[in-house]
Amino acid sequence: MRSISDTIERLARARVQASGAAGQPNKLTRLDAPAQNPGQLTGWYQCPDSPASPPALVVVLHGCTQTAAAYDHGSGWSRLAEDYGFAVLFPEQSRQNNTNLCFNWFQSDDVARDTGEVLSIRAMIASMIDMHGVDPRRVFVTGLSAGGAMANALLASYPEVFSGGAIIAGLPFGVASTVPEAFDRMRGHGIPSSTTLDATLRSASRHEGPWPTVSVWHGTNDNTVVEANARAIIDQWRGVHGVDVTSSEAQLVEGGHALELWKDASGRNAIEHYRIVGMGHGAPVDATTGYGKPAAHMLDAGISSTVHIARGWGLTPSFERRERPATPDAPHVAAQHGQPSKPEGVQEVIESALRAAGLMK
Repeated sequence: MRSISDTIERLARARVQASGAAGQPNKLTRLDAPAQNPGQLTGWYQCPDSPASPPALVVVLHGCTQTAAAYDHGSGWSRLAEDYGFAVLFPEQSRQNNTNLCFNWFQSDDVARDTGEVLSIRAMIASMIDMHGVDPRRVFVTGLSAGGAMANALLASYPEVFSGGAIIAGLPFGVASTVPEAFDRMRGHGIPSSTTLDATLRSASRHEGPWPTVSVWHGTNDNTVVEANARAIIDQWRGVHGVDVTSSEAQLVEGGHALELWKDASGRNAIEHYRIVGMGHGAPVDATTGYGKPAAHMLDAGISSTVHIARGWGLTPSFERRERPATPDAPHVAAQHGQPSKPEGVQEVIESALRAAGLMK
């Protein structure tokens, strides 16, 4: 006989599946539970119809208090995937595991290779490869806050699985093993040295390379997970990529935000650091792109982390998206600076933003 808590959880999940977050429909399909699911997570996914070649996969991890549907609605990942022909997978936490729906990035038995929640997510990826024809050479992961910390844990524990990762308002891998330690690290207290961070990453697996690229996003006014954690993540990954802290290149991006780049010996962007000026705790979105919209922990910053991350991974190389009919949920780009509104494609929007930032003529 099921417990009361289990019954409540099943009813809550049914409501989410039926109506999505905040009344938004859940566009995702529930993934059959993999044989190995020690973390007791649920998976939701979307795959392109009849792809010409095996599609890439983006694993997306929501933040605390969020559901997969809520994060998808705010970030626009499934809509971007539909337009550009790649697959998305949204692992989802339950209140049985964490009352605030946080992924347990601070629990050693949930982030160590082949254990707990990271193993559950790894098994979901295997299911997407085996059952839905995903290209195993093009698997990526991103997440916000606790989801960002868990994304980093996945990159550290299974570096051979991922081509790249994007960590938004997250934390370094392996820096906490209790709830009090987690809160200390979130506030910037007790963050280990770069040498210790590097050693923790290298000891997480037997991997010797090549290593996944890392994109770090953080608001300068984040008082929940302070910005020192962004620098610590960079310090954790510099060693395996062979880049020096002083070897970065700096530039401005749309919205007046700052981008720092570290290139590896091959010339690729091994590490990116987006400093979102004036933004608090959340994922930066830009509704004018047509992907995502402001919501709880989804902050209008004039730059879309979703669009930039996908472009950095080569998932939207031309911005010539698939044609789709206009819908009430996909309005044309709104008028700006007193100019009349007019239909614009994604390419025009991005080019306009780049011109405004002085990065394109």
